[in-house]
Amino acid sequence: MISGRTILIAHLGHPTEGFRAPMIYNPWFEKAGVDAVVVPMGVQAADYPAALATLARVTNLHGALVTMPHKVSTLSLVAEASPAARIAGACNALLKRPDGSWFGDQFDGAGFVRGVQRRGRALEGVRAIVAGAGGVGSAIAAALAAAGAAQLMLFDRNAAAATSLRERLLAHYPALRVETGSNDPAGFELVVNATPLGMRDGDPLPFDPSRIASSALVGDVVMQSTMTPFLCAARGRGCETQPGIDMLFEMIPAYLEFFGFPSATSDDLRAAAALPEHGTRPIQA
Repeated sequence: MISGRTILIAHLGHPTEGFRAPMIYNPWFEKAGVDAVVVPMGVQAADYPAALATLARVTNLHGALVTMPHKVSTLSLVAEASPAARIAGACNALLKRPDGSWFGDQFDGAGFVRGVQRRGRALEGVRAIVAGAGGVGSAIAAALAAAGAAQLMLFDRNAAAATSLRERLLAHYPALRVETGSNDPAGFELVVNATPLGMRDGDPLPFDPSRIASSALVGDVVMQSTMTPFLCAARGRGCETQPGIDMLFEMIPAYLEFFGFPSATSDDLRAAAALPEHGTRPIQA
């Protein structure tokens, strides 16, 4: 039951039809007795700065989840941001402070890394290749660096984006080996698709699966389905895989702490979630 005391968390992005987070948070809030609700709010990119300024005036709005296409632009609209958000160059979480200003943070990378670690994979000294240097790819690269990765290869169709991410990483992790320009996954122990490829039928694969070692862990951030075409191809190579939905479940405990709600494990959240088995729309966190 939503009342005048209910705490609102906006879920900002466009389009909203593929949002899954409300179907995870809201059942858990009800089960845990937390008087809060996540509300999807569709905002197009051109309207986003004005919309965010207006939301800052909503007194019962506590914060926001931020997804495509706003993660990168949000960083320039906050009064303060965490180091993780600054390195990633993007925010996916906003906390409204008492004076109405926004504090931004970033949990995409933490969610991905926690998923890898739950699989028993050590990240210290790992060699990883990441396709996609946008908001989510940058966050994952930053989190891998913080977890002790030894080498990162960054690839993006926009070469300047990969170069910029490399510079941000080296400013904080000067001993890290960071290269750009290749999407050949041969020789890497962790292979990550952080691009939108796989959200639509007929998308090309982000890597050549035949070049991936069978011992590699292959991760995908696309949540269109549990097993994207890329993950299916990697599974065919004998690789262990990590679907995008795992990243979402692993990052939500960090969000709950950020918003000041009671903590939960990813298993708690999975047990309460009301997710559809299949969908026809691209899925966003």
